[in-house]
Parts: sequence; structure tokens; C-alpha cells
Amino acid sequence: MYWHSFWGHLRTITRHRHMVIRHCWKAGIFWQGLRHDLSKYSPTEFFQGVHYYQGNRSPNEAEREDLGYSLAWMHHKGCNRHHFEYWCDYNPVSKQVEPVQMPMRYLAEMFCDRVAASKIYKKEQYDQTCPLVYFQNSNARKRGLLHPNTASELMELLEILAQHGEKVAFAELKKRVRQKN
Repeated sequence: MYWHSFWGHLRTITRHRHMVIRHCWKAGIFWQGLRHDLSKYSPTEFFQGVHYYQGNRSPNEAEREDLGYSLAWMHHKGCNRHHFEYWCDYNPVSKQVEPVQMPMRYLAEMFCDRVAASKIYKKEQYDQTCPLVYFQNSNARKRGLLHPNTASELMELLEILAQHGEKVAFAELKKRVRQKN
């Protein structure tokens, strides 16, 4: 069982990472793609992923169900700027931790990551609406954990993907990355 989980998790995260690299190439952020999710190979994330590997969803979900939290996820979101959770900071005016707007190049990587994750986990059931549906149903969006501008821009891009497909969505994403960098 352990070797099945070891190889299954390694194969899943590597396939996901390679798909994100291809998507980042299309988005004009190839160097970012090459560095995408390298922390998943660190002991903190990798061995938790092996332990909780199921193959059809993130092992972080199973770890959370078991422990009430995910050490792997807390490490991952703190190391990777393409996660909106990274972009929360203390606001001296409100005296609360609040989301800040993500720079476009990290929002672009987040888009690439979400599309790739949908493809990896949905497999044959994937279609170009899956990332949008996932985002629409997410608690993060509903509870305001993303900066409103970040949420709006991500929603626009996911709607373009859902309505017009990858070619149009990645062309628009690349245009926005060029405009804002």
C-alpha cells in the first residue's frame, strides 16, 4: 500500500506540475511555470501527500479531515505566491488580516494551476467549465477571502475559458500579463 501511495502521489504532482508548466508557457510566464509547486517535493508536503494519497482529490483534504488542519497545505500556501491565501496581510487601519490584490503574474499562475488541477482530478469528466464551477462553489469566494479585484479578474478569465475555450482564454491571459508587467 505504501509504495502505491508513494508512486501515485509522485506521479500525480509531477503530471500536475508539467501541465501547469505548459499552461504557463501559453500565458507568457514560462519561468514561473518551471518553478511551480516545487515545495510539493519538500518533506513537509511530500510525505503528508503520500500518507493521505487517494488519487481523486487533494491529499490535503484527507489530512484536514483526519487532523482538523493540513500541515502540508499551510506550508504550501506560505511558499507559493500563486495561492491567494499567500496574499493576506495585516491592515493597520482595520487591525485585521485581510486579502490584498494579487499581482497579475501570480493570478495568471493561479489560473494555470486551477485549470491543470481540474484536468488532473476530473480526468475524463473534465470540460472547460470545470474550473469556473469549482471557483463559483468555493467558500473562499463566498466568504471574501480573495481581494475583490483578484476575485473579479479570476472570474472573468474562468468565464472566458468556459465560454470560448483554452485558446481564447490563454491569449487573453497572456495579453493581461503583458499589460500589467
